[in-house]
Amino acid sequence: MQNSFDLKFNLKILLILSFGHLVTDIYQGALPAILPFLKERLALSYTMAGVILMAANFTSSILQPLFGYFSDRKEKALLLPLGCLAAGAGLSLLSLPTNFAAVLALVVISGLGVAAYHPEGYKTAYFFTGARPATGMSVFSVGGNLGLALGPIISLAVIAHLGFASLPVMAVFAVLSVSLLVFTWRTLHAAKPPPKASRQSAGAVPAGAYLSLFLVIAAVVMRAWTQLGLMTYIPFYYIDFLKGDPLYSGTLVSTFLLGGVAGTIAGSVAADRWGHKRYLIFSMLAASLIFPLIFAVEGPLLFAVLAAEGMALISSFTVTIVMAQHLMPNNLGIASGLMVGFAIGAGGLGVTLLGVVADHFGVPAALKSIMLLPLAGLGLSLMIRYPLPAASETPGT
Repeated sequence: MQNSFDLKFNLKILLILSFGHLVTDIYQGALPAILPFLKERLALSYTMAGVILMAANFTSSILQPLFGYFSDRKEKALLLPLGCLAAGAGLSLLSLPTNFAAVLALVVISGLGVAAYHPEGYKTAYFFTGARPATGMSVFSVGGNLGLALGPIISLAVIAHLGFASLPVMAVFAVLSVSLLVFTWRTLHAAKPPPKASRQSAGAVPAGAYLSLFLVIAAVVMRAWTQLGLMTYIPFYYIDFLKGDPLYSGTLVSTFLLGGVAGTIAGSVAADRWGHKRYLIFSMLAASLIFPLIFAVEGPLLFAVLAAEGMALISSFTVTIVMAQHLMPNNLGIASGLMVGFAIGAGGLGVTLLGVVADHFGVPAALKSIMLLPLAGLGLSLMIRYPLPAASETPGT
């Protein structure tokens, strides 16, 4: 069996893994968009809707480091097809339950599937990047960004044209992805990490790294809270409050997330030129300035503003992962898990608080209160000490 340390750049495998990433994140991105229909069907309060999102984010994001820990201890390639299948089954069956508890159970199943796929996917993708790890990982990451963007529009298109009861149609994506993973199973299963003896030591943790890491995590929590808040309350605002077209609200959310896809690529290039901390500050500042325009425009201009907001806000996604890795050079996996899983999940928990605001003061108030979050992220970003002395020679800082 070929050792993965000798594997060359394999675009075919990376695209298959990226497609699985796209599919799992389609289900993750679809949940906020279909939540208004679940709320109406089961007569849920906004707080209960927030609990559903809290459960989804806890299982899909905050638990990711735990799955990564077990994945690192022993090879678990089976997590790829099982994770994708669970993510799809949990979301696709949400039109069937008639009570809140059953909905919550399916959301947890879907979230656990998302959490299982991501760490194993990131690790397995790395084995097929050869001498171009950054390029290879970008192929894998873009799949997830596109999935989050496409989730709302695909799910709402199914509901608009076939009805909410036809939501199980969404399972077709999981079936296709699992089929591709099974088809390439021998190649995926052959991927093994290099022996521990061959791994290079990354150096000592720089002084002050943990305080800086805490501030980076806090800034990411504010960014994630803003992103998930918009993904959740744009549909509530246009469907529940304005009684508008559900497909229109889904298109708005997808536009916002597609802006984030473009921003992630452009932001990584800009951060390497300007410096990671400097770009994070720019990202939070731009997102803070653009946000109020959401309430000042309508029609085509609204789509442009949401695309710009997504581009500004989400563009620091890979930048903060790199910052965390530079701050914890001996624990790259934990650093990545904290950024991709825990910090984003913690931001998602804040959406529950927005549900309380919506119940007491209305949906518009909840949506407008989100604009305070990127400002908080900006303040936290300014306090980060980065790069630290021991990391000052790291490229791209």
